[in-house]
Amino acid sequence: MTGLKLSQADAIADGVLSHGRALNFQPLTVAILDTGGHLVVLKRDDQSSLLRPEIAIGKAWGALGMGFGGRELARRAERFPAFFTALNAMSNGRMVPVAGGALIRDPSGTLLGAIGVSGDTSDHDERCLIPAVAAQGLVADVGDPIPTPT
Repeated sequence: MTGLKLSQADAIADGVLSHGRALNFQPLTVAILDTGGHLVVLKRDDQSSLLRPEIAIGKAWGALGMGFGGRELARRAERFPAFFTALNAMSNGRMVPVAGGALIRDPSGTLLGAIGVSGDTSDHDERCLIPAVAAQGLVADVGDPIPTPT
């Protein structure tokens, strides 16, 4: 696979929004970036609040920029607050180091892009992105070890 295709990114975004609605979560916003940090898809559920696009992009951008998912970003931000304050300053406030952001990888581990979801709690945001990415035969690297199927 050479990169994340628009059709895949679009289907992932639709899947995230569908999962959020099915679980009766707050309205979600989804941002998907390519490996260069360029926006590929941005979708907002009806009634999604004003800053959600920026938060979703920040979750994806932070994961992509640092090379690991939102859960690991959050752990590191907690352990090294001065470093993350500096990172946020250097990136003009673009990093949002919390759950709900993930790297998108192909099954062999090749990086294809990143996803950020915002609208409900960060855990709920993440809960919607994982199955939507998996439905496209891809892996959402959220920053925790991926469990091995038994």
